[in-house]
Amino acid sequence: MRYFKMRKYDTANWDGLNTTIFFSGCTLKCPGCFNEEAQDFNSGFEFTKKEEDLFIKWANDTYVTGVCILGGEPFDQDLEDMYRFILRLKTEVKKPIHLWSGYKFEDLLCGKISKDILKLCDTLVDGRFDIDKKNLNLKYRGSSNQRVIDVKETLKNRDMDFKVLNITRIIHII
Repeated sequence: MRYFKMRKYDTANWDGLNTTIFFSGCTLKCPGCFNEEAQDFNSGFEFTKKEEDLFIKWANDTYVTGVCILGGEPFDQDLEDMYRFILRLKTEVKKPIHLWSGYKFEDLLCGKISKDILKLCDTLVDGRFDIDKKNLNLKYRGSSNQRVIDVKETLKNRDMDFKVLNITRIIHII
């Protein structure tokens, strides 16, 4: 896997102080993407054990409240490597994990490894960026078609009602 950038302290993507990584490579290539330079699979740097250890160390900082994983597209990476990385975050950092993907939650549930990755995450911001639905007033996302999903609550619900977070409250999407 390759990453485009890592931020030890980030307040731009989620509430609080987060440690953030942007992985390189995206096949979706949404027009108007805020991070077009990370769409190239060859951009950035190799994500080695050294970088992974550094990221884990940063995320364990007392002041850090969570971890943000963006891209590029996290689900366009080697999924076994991504699973191992997020499992390590879950076991060694023990802070909320927020993940962004252009793929829909429902589609990610169809793959065994992608579903296993989701089970480790607390929140998923899903859906392709749609420039025609761009809204800079939205929290955590760039277009109104994207959803902020409470993964744990949604997976608990047998009827698959989505627990979509709407800024400060939870609404049900049926």
